[in-house]
Amino acid sequence: MTTTQRLLDLAAAAPACHDEDLLRLLREASDLYQQGLEDWRRTVAARFTGLPTQDLAAAATAAGMPCDASQDRDELLLLLALADWEMTPAGLAYTEMAEDAARRGVCLIPEE
Repeated sequence: MTTTQRLLDLAAAAPACHDEDLLRLLREASDLYQQGLEDWRRTVAARFTGLPTQDLAAAATAAGMPCDASQDRDELLLLLALADWEMTPAGLAYTEMAEDAARRGVCLIPEE
């Protein structure tokens, strides 16, 4: 099963879950989201091999990801990957799942 498929399955199951079960799904989904983002970052890095850093910064800005001249190549590639990944079915499913869970009082970051 792919990362995307598993994230979509978790997002589909989440509305029927509550409390600890929802938190368990959210943890698994978060891990998959991070794994998918890292895989996507490698794809983006390969796609932009040889592109000057200033062009990466321009591409990140054009993608709606604020950046500045102090950011290095790896940071810019991550921003570009994040801009793309957030718009994939997996990224969108995770975001919706996390937002819905938060509305129901379930979050991966405990409140103080």
